[in-house]
Amino acid sequence: MALDPQVSAFLELAKAANLPDISVQGPTVARGYSHAQPDLGGEINPSVNISIEFFTSSTADIAVAIYTPPASSAAKRAGLVYFHGGGWVINYIAKYHAQMAAMAIKTNSIIVSVNYQKSPEHKFPIPFNDCYEGLEWTVANADRLGIDVTRLGVGGDSAGGNLASAVALAARDRGKIEIAYQWLVYPCNGPEFVDAPDVPNADGYGLTQRGMKWLWEMYLNGESDRSNPYAVPHAAKSFEGLPPTIMITAEYDVLKADGVAYYEKLKAAGNDVVYKDCPGMIHGFFNLGKYIDEGITIRDWFAENILRVVGK
Repeated sequence: MALDPQVSAFLELAKAANLPDISVQGPTVARGYSHAQPDLGGEINPSVNISIEFFTSSTADIAVAIYTPPASSAAKRAGLVYFHGGGWVINYIAKYHAQMAAMAIKTNSIIVSVNYQKSPEHKFPIPFNDCYEGLEWTVANADRLGIDVTRLGVGGDSAGGNLASAVALAARDRGKIEIAYQWLVYPCNGPEFVDAPDVPNADGYGLTQRGMKWLWEMYLNGESDRSNPYAVPHAAKSFEGLPPTIMITAEYDVLKADGVAYYEKLKAAGNDVVYKDCPGMIHGFFNLGKYIDEGITIRDWFAENILRVVGK
């Protein structure tokens, strides 16, 4: 289908701003721009309590935002450990307050959002380790937080989707934590999908092929990391035994082929996967509720399918 009219209008606004590609901006400038509109995700539901705590990972003190919806009759609720997007380089937990508060309400879940360290100052495996250790911290503090660990999922968008995929693989491989589901929002799980010269949606739709290639360079240490499934989930030798998956791609996203291929691998390995390609959408639309209604509407589809796994 054609670009959604609101997506077209947003792209025109972005074009008028005349900002250079993220690969030209570099990390410092790009991070500054990422703070320009803290309300980009839409309004924050005031009934959700948002608190900030810290845990000590293997390399740093890491902030987490904890989203607690109004009290329910359940002694413990489902939980989610979330990893935000931004190409492993930009963005921060506060930029996701609206999205996470809404999802906490809609899924009656306690959400823990991890502010992992960023590349290129902190390349793989540091962001991945922060995220896996954030999951461990959540499990260790589940009773205090009111989380039922048998209903605890992981999720993320874009680079956060990569981190969620990697954490799910590591949890399966290490056998210490059983994850109830993985929620993947247009993940970037393999640099090979932006290597070719004829990648669809390479330019003109927000995230560019040039930008995504640069972000992979910021995150990985070199060619050897491409064979590590915790850096590049597509490199996993097996996709069997992974948790139920809720996943989307966007029609006009340079990462669409990446997402479709990952869905197909999960499905072929016998996993329970619910997948949707969002027509007329671009990369990042989940975070653009201020401008694109579907960024807010899609929350209902996510919640419906998460609740199918963890119950109410």
